[in-house]
Amino acid sequence: RAMGGEWLNTKSAIQGLLAKLRQNPKDHQSQLLLALAYIQEGRVTGNHAYYDGAAMQLLDNVLAAQPENFDALCSKASLHLTQHHFSQGLAVAQKAVKINPNNAFVYGVLCDANVELGKYDEAVKMADKMNQVRPDLRAYARVSYLREIHGDVTGAQQAMSMAVGAGYIGLEQTEWARVQLGQLYENTGDLARAEAIYQQSLTLRPHYAYALAGLGRIAAARQDYPKAIQYLQQARATVKDYAFADELADLYRLNKQPAASRKMAQEAIAQLSNDATEADNNEQMGHYADRELAYAYLKTKYLDKALKHA
Repeated sequence: RAMGGEWLNTKSAIQGLLAKLRQNPKDHQSQLLLALAYIQEGRVTGNHAYYDGAAMQLLDNVLAAQPENFDALCSKASLHLTQHHFSQGLAVAQKAVKINPNNAFVYGVLCDANVELGKYDEAVKMADKMNQVRPDLRAYARVSYLREIHGDVTGAQQAMSMAVGAGYIGLEQTEWARVQLGQLYENTGDLARAEAIYQQSLTLRPHYAYALAGLGRIAAARQDYPKAIQYLQQARATVKDYAFADELADLYRLNKQPAASRKMAQEAIAQLSNDATEADNNEQMGHYADRELAYAYLKTKYLDKALKHA
């Protein structure tokens, strides 16, 4: 399995928590822990539709009984951001920070929400607060992202390198940060450095989808499209991320495979459309995917639909 021992440990924890809840359905601490496990499963597998929905239901159960449960509020806010419900996430995080203003995680959520809503000055303040409370992988990664937004690429690389150094080697969060570091070098044209970082990530976390995708982009930049397609196919087989289908559509087109390109673009649209429909029908869940759908429809020449989603 690409997930390795970490995945098996999470699965084991889930089974244990489910057993506790069968004995006591009102065990709110087990509900919270199970929600956290589901959120991590969604992140690792890419199956957000299932795991995020289950996690949100558990968190709402906890908050119905304990409206000021700080951990449940933070988790719910973070889950809203995963689904691109940025305003809702910000509102829940603002409620949480009033309950506990001395927690680093909540400032990270506030930073992310403000970034996504274009409130960059406020995002910087929240990142500073986060680093004052607890400078760690998550705090350094946010500093890196904000520096990149403001055009300080060298500073972004330094901060993301600190994020990697602060994490446990091979864990998903650490290798996510390592891949982000590789992408910062990739974006500046240092393909050799980026490739080495992606290879290192694959060594430390075999079959890691986002490292495979990084190597695919490096191969594409060198116009080795068959090799790039192979890497992206491997990534897509591991994690359900629409972006891999979207990238494959581009690669097939570049490799003079128009039929395969159209098919892959249609698969990306189908995946995004399901998420968007759920978001329209449920204010609490479902991934808002209009921006991604607008670009996907542009690629397939459905201009009216692209304009609608834009």
